[in-house]
Amino acid sequence: MTFLLALVGVLGVAASGPLIAAFPAVPALSMALWRNAVGTAVMAVPALVNEPRTFARLRRQEWGWSALAAVSLALHFAFFMTSIRMTTVAAATALVCLQAAWIAMFQSLRGTKYGWRVGLGIVLAFTGVIVITGLDIGSGSEALTGDAFALIGGVLAAAYTLSGSKARATMSTSSYTTICYGMTSVLLLGMCLVAGAPIWGFNLNGWIGIIALALCSQVLGHSALNHLLSSLGPLTVSTLILLEIPGAALLASLFLGQVLPAGTVVGLTVILAGLFFVVRGQGHAQARALVSVDIDDPIMDEDVADEQAKEQGTN
Repeated sequence: MTFLLALVGVLGVAASGPLIAAFPAVPALSMALWRNAVGTAVMAVPALVNEPRTFARLRRQEWGWSALAAVSLALHFAFFMTSIRMTTVAAATALVCLQAAWIAMFQSLRGTKYGWRVGLGIVLAFTGVIVITGLDIGSGSEALTGDAFALIGGVLAAAYTLSGSKARATMSTSSYTTICYGMTSVLLLGMCLVAGAPIWGFNLNGWIGIIALALCSQVLGHSALNHLLSSLGPLTVSTLILLEIPGAALLASLFLGQVLPAGTVVGLTVILAGLFFVVRGQGHAQARALVSVDIDDPIMDEDVADEQAKEQGTN
C-alpha cells in the first residue's frame, strides 16, 4: 500500500507540468485559479465537519502567516505555470524544484548549520541551472524568459513553504490548507480579472485539462505525499518528490513529444543530483540536532523527538 501511495504521489506531482502544457487553450492563470478552487473545496469539507470552530479561534499571527503563504503560492503558480508554456516542461520543472536549495540557503543565513553535503548540493544544483539556461540561449528569448519565470517560481515556492511551516506550527493541516488555498484562489481570481484572463466559458477539452490537473496534481498527488509523511517521514518524502523532475520529463516526452537535447539532460541530472545532496544533507543536520537535544535532556520523550524531526523536515 505504501508503494502504491508513493507511486500515485510521484506521478500526480510529475503530471502537473505536462498537463499544463497539454491544454494551452486555457490561460495559465485561469488553470491555476481552478486548480486551487478545487483543492479548497476538497480540503474544506473535512475541516468544516471535524473542526467547525477552529477558524473562529485562529489568532492574528496565524492569519498573517497563512496570508503570506497564500500570496507566495499564488505568485508561484502564476510564474511557474506561465513558464511551462514558454520553455520545456523538463526545464521548468527542474528549475522550480530548486526551492529545496533556496530554503537551505535561507536557513543558512538565519544561522542553521549544515554540513558539506548541502553546500555541494547547492553548487551542483545551480551548475545545472547554468547548463540549462546556457543551452536555452540558442532557443530564443522566450525560452530564457520561461527559465527565469521558473526560477522565480522556485523562490516563491520556498517562501510559501517557510511561511506555511510557521502557520502550521499551531494550526491543523486541514484548517491551514483550507484557509491558504482559499485565499490563494481569491488572489488568483483578482489576477485573472486584472490580466483579462477568462474564468469561464472554456470548451470541453479545456475543462478536461482543468479537472485532470486539479485531481492528479492537487488532490491525488499532494494528498498521497502528505499521507506518507506519517509512515515514511519528511526526509524520505522530500527525496521522493525529487522524482518529479525525471517523471515530468518522461511524461512530456511520451505524451507531448518534447525530446530533450543531450545537454539539457545533463543539466537536469546535475540539478537532480544537487537537490538529492541538499535533502539528504538537511537530514543529517536534523539528526545531529536531535542527538544534541537528547544529550541536553536525556529523559526527553521519543514522541517529542519524532515531532521535532517532522517539524524541521517541513522547513
